[in-house]
Amino acid sequence: MQAPLRETLVTTERLVLVPPFKADYAEWADLRERSRAHLEPWEPVWPDDVHSKADWSRRLKAWHHGWRKGRAYIFLIRRQNDNRLVGGVSITNVRTWPAQAANMGYWIGAPYEGNGYMREAVGTLCAWAFEILDLWRIEAGTLPGNERSQRVLTSVGFEREGFARDYLEIAGKREDHILFALVRPGQRR
Repeated sequence: MQAPLRETLVTTERLVLVPPFKADYAEWADLRERSRAHLEPWEPVWPDDVHSKADWSRRLKAWHHGWRKGRAYIFLIRRQNDNRLVGGVSITNVRTWPAQAANMGYWIGAPYEGNGYMREAVGTLCAWAFEILDLWRIEAGTLPGNERSQRVLTSVGFEREGFARDYLEIAGKREDHILFALVRPGQRR
């Protein structure tokens, strides 16, 4: 099932997850830039124009295309009490029947780490993906040294399933990843 782009809001106790739009550019670029030292060790190398309006326009085009095709769902994470942007979370690489699976990714701005926002966003988005997208499993990978990310995943029910050598290029070099998955609750064999 495809979720409508403009109308989709996923809410938690403290947060609202919303698709990104043109008006989000300045706040997104500011938070990502202020969090650069915090984020760069865990992400692919940032291109020189990573926070430019042109880069934002390219991202929006790709993100919205993925949404319309039912392949990727990118959300910004905002606090409900003040609408402040705190991070992002995504369901990507959506595979339909017979796999009914997807990948999850996320990031949080440095000022907001340690408040439980990511656990709240990840857990709620997984429930949304199981219900709205009819997924059977959601997969995620973390660098072996990213213990905070591993705790986010296990705190919402993800289980460690394996280890992938040279899985992704992170910070300029191929890196191993620990692989996790969450199977739709009540559906395990």
